Amino acid sequence: MYRHEYPRPQLVRNDWLNLNGEWEFEFDDQNIGLEQKWYISKSKYTKKITVPFAYQTKLSGINDPGFHDWVWYRREFEIPESMLNKQIILHFGAVDYRAMVFVNGHLVGTHEGGHTDFFFDITNYLIEGKQSVVVRVEDPSEDETIPRGKQFWVEKSAGIWYTRTTGIWQTVWIEAVNKTHINKVRFTPDIDKGEISIDFEVSGVYVNKTIEIDISFKDENIANETVKLHESYTKRSINLYNRKIFRTGFHGTGWNWSPENPNLFDITIRLKEGDMVLDEITSYFGMRKIHTENGMVYLNNKPYYQKLVLDQGYWPESLLTAQTDQDFKKDIELTKEMGFNGCRKHQKVEDPRFLYWADQLGFLVWGECAASPSYSEDAVARLTKEWIEIIDRDYNHPCIVTWVPINESWGVPSIANNNQQQHHSLAMYHLIHSLDKTRLVISNDGWEMTKSDICAIHNYNHGHKDEVEKYNEFRHSLSTADHLLHSKPAGRGIYAQGFHHCGEPILLTEFGGIGFKVGNESGWGYTSVSNEEDYIADYERVMKAVYESQSLHGYCYTQLTDVEQEINGLLTYDRKPKCDLKEIRRINDMWHLKTIT
Repeated sequence: MYRHEYPRPQLVRNDWLNLNGEWEFEFDDQNIGLEQKWYISKSKYTKKITVPFAYQTKLSGINDPGFHDWVWYRREFEIPESMLNKQIILHFGAVDYRAMVFVNGHLVGTHEGGHTDFFFDITNYLIEGKQSVVVRVEDPSEDETIPRGKQFWVEKSAGIWYTRTTGIWQTVWIEAVNKTHINKVRFTPDIDKGEISIDFEVSGVYVNKTIEIDISFKDENIANETVKLHESYTKRSINLYNRKIFRTGFHGTGWNWSPENPNLFDITIRLKEGDMVLDEITSYFGMRKIHTENGMVYLNNKPYYQKLVLDQGYWPESLLTAQTDQDFKKDIELTKEMGFNGCRKHQKVEDPRFLYWADQLGFLVWGECAASPSYSEDAVARLTKEWIEIIDRDYNHPCIVTWVPINESWGVPSIANNNQQQHHSLAMYHLIHSLDKTRLVISNDGWEMTKSDICAIHNYNHGHKDEVEKYNEFRHSLSTADHLLHSKPAGRGIYAQGFHHCGEPILLTEFGGIGFKVGNESGWGYTSVSNEEDYIADYERVMKAVYESQSLHGYCYTQLTDVEQEINGLLTYDRKPKCDLKEIRRINDMWHLKTIT
């Protein structure tokens, strides 16, 4: 079994070939593969692996959790007849951490960064008949300066740290394009003007070429535009209010994207020379606005209370890689069934297919990146590069409303009073805003924030049900803005030295984590209960303190599922509910009409 769905939902072409499935594979523990030219030899590969599952997983067919810092992949494929005489682009969804890619014995490119996509034009390296593609991966198991998120630098997972992912963990595929083709499309909605701005980049000879744009809403044509290209980059704004959508009663908020109404516009874009179609892509966009005002978060110009759940995005047999596309959909549907309206994707840049389903089903996403445990100039450069690539890849997804570049001072352990690390936090905040003006940015989710659009506080100090005094202290610390801002739930100040609250909305973005053992699992939670009845009661107890607060404008509960030794999820690791989900929804909805002042 392997992942077979189209991997890039925001820019879809028909002419493509999935290269997932069985590959030849080998460990290179002595790091001799380059010297011995394994990118040419066929005899060096003694194992088989199922791509895109990492060798540490059961679904890979290898299931070895040990340290192997250098690994090699190889497979052969043929170019389909429909792709002949075109440019052939080789795509990788994600390879953790450094990749060297060879085609027919030639190095075609390298990439560093374990969480974003990359591609190479391999046309000039192709031969007649079968093609050979070889990937050499380097993933330093103990290096604490690379962005590794929850992947532990010790062999056996423990605490909040999980089994590593090495190598290819998202889809590998090729597509065929004309020498002149659409290279990039960016959609920027403006609901106040009723406009969608579309940025195009075209590769190849653009002179005398035109772009045709067809936009529809619920299968009804809304707009058709033709743009004559004068340069490789072109921007076009289309006012949707003045089109048919205005006359059919969608003007206002009825057609905007939200969790309650995930309205999406379909778009087809054709690159043409005369009557000849050189390239055609299909995509979609949502008209959505997120901003802060008067100490509250606004979605589409209305105050919006975010009820999020922390989502690690791990699976028991496949770690960071979902077994099927439907697994993404199932997670979102179960989360919405419990009354949450979004998630914070924790220490993981999620597969674009998850974002596709979040767009389609109506589900807010806070996008986060894997952090490095330690601070260094190299770590700064690596994190910065990954964030540029993250935003470039995921900009068009309306579900993403917030970016979280740093979590709990990971990678900036001395940020409380270290000017250099504070500058890094500020640099990430301003860098992301310089690349994306449509979303909020949190400088350091949890505590020791610098400049931030949301004051995001973590607090697990609610205690067990019998610890009445501790629970009352927890309620008191959440009760007012003053108490929230002066609290030190992890012994750390909410803001770093020299920074203070500037009126931004306050959200409780990690709390809960109630441990409940179901079946034969063993592990831990921040508190624990022994049966379903107590689990529901304890969840309600914790949530009451949150909803009683006069100053919180949203929350993110820890967490959606159990993960390895953590048994503090609302669902088990294999996505079985730990209680009647209607009870969780009842609690989440109990104070849904609460007015935040």
